[in-house]
Amino acid sequence: MSNTLEYSITPSLQTRLRGEVIFQDHEFYDKARRVWNGRIDKYPFMIVRCLDVTDVLTTIEFAHKLSIPVAVRSGGHSMVGYSVTDGGIVIDLSDMKGIWIDQMKRVAQVQAGVTLGEFVRQTQAYDLATTTGTVSGTGVGGLTLGGGIGWLMGTYGMTIDNLLSADVITADGQVLTTSATKHPELFWGLRGGGGNFGIVTSFEFQLHQVGQVLAGKLVYPLEKAREVLSFYREYTSKAPDELTAYAVLESTSTGMPAIVINLCYSGNLSEGAHQVEPLKNFGSPLVDLVHVRPYSQTISHDAGAPGGRHYHEKAYSFRELSDEVIDIVADYSTSRTSPHSQILIQHVHGAASRVNKSATAFALRDVPYVMNIVAAWDPYEANQVEQHMQWANNLQAVLEPYAERGVYTNFLGDEGEERVRASYGSNYERLVTLKNTYDPTNFFQLNQNIKPTHV
Repeated sequence: MSNTLEYSITPSLQTRLRGEVIFQDHEFYDKARRVWNGRIDKYPFMIVRCLDVTDVLTTIEFAHKLSIPVAVRSGGHSMVGYSVTDGGIVIDLSDMKGIWIDQMKRVAQVQAGVTLGEFVRQTQAYDLATTTGTVSGTGVGGLTLGGGIGWLMGTYGMTIDNLLSADVITADGQVLTTSATKHPELFWGLRGGGGNFGIVTSFEFQLHQVGQVLAGKLVYPLEKAREVLSFYREYTSKAPDELTAYAVLESTSTGMPAIVINLCYSGNLSEGAHQVEPLKNFGSPLVDLVHVRPYSQTISHDAGAPGGRHYHEKAYSFRELSDEVIDIVADYSTSRTSPHSQILIQHVHGAASRVNKSATAFALRDVPYVMNIVAAWDPYEANQVEQHMQWANNLQAVLEPYAERGVYTNFLGDEGEERVRASYGSNYERLVTLKNTYDPTNFFQLNQNIKPTHV
């Protein structure tokens, strides 16, 4: 875009907004274009920091007039950088921070710029919670639209299973409130279909009474990875709904290579102590940090995955953690090229797995293990980027024969239409029909894209 165009549209756009238009000559442009993953280095034509629905509508109108790409930013945690775009417009919702809680009804209304940390802090003031992810800086918007797995999913289902309604702005400027009774087909698609159908500006969630939980981590030396993963496989196969456990192969804050079991038990605490005892007694962990704590302390403060670090992600889903998979993961965990890299295994079970796969757009209800392979390194390691990325790519390739083709879309990289189609499975054609209805020109395409029929 030319400077002439920039200067011609700035006054007319800015006067119509409560928020702010940021161009490349703005003093905060470089900060505003940056996202969590420091490897993403894109230069949008302009960034519009919206404060309300009218700002979003106005920006969509301008984007149509200019015929340039649009990216939507909530928390900015898109690993592959979908929340920013070269030469286009970033519709930045991160200043839309409203949270309204009805304690009696146990319902929360949450604007799209709220992060998980902000959401959990507000709901925990009333000893309430719903399923979220585990990293505080993640945006509620992106997490929810992709499905939302987290500590409470065994008891209360995924984030989308607790979504009561959503306000969405479509590509043609309609402002719709969706729910099970209002535009129910669109509501179905928003629950797992990503940002394909519009910009969601507000979410309404069902909350649940959640106060103290039994949670924390058990740390074992990395050389015990095979034994710990084998035990983890058996342990999670019998886990009650109230208990969610993840396995992470990583380096501790002191630099020691380790395998870590993170867990959260959200039911009766006495029963929780009984359920967790076999794990605490297994293999003499080096560190045992499992104890009763407020649920809010189970949400990390991003110390292990800080903004600005460079990340490259691959992911798979598994019906079982076979001996072959365990051997591969154990071998590759010892060959990590950076101490910041990690292999995360999450267990999807309980209420999250009992929802029919056609009830929401999210289709992987019956696949219990999600593996997230994250290569991570510091910005100054420019001469080692290729080897860091190759470690993750090689691990993905070796695991392919044992994995499902579909994967949790919040962990899916920029891997093309075939992987997106596989991830939605039998729901994909229904999603294409929705795309044809609400975004036939593919205006919203910076996402795990479901292409309309005639584009």
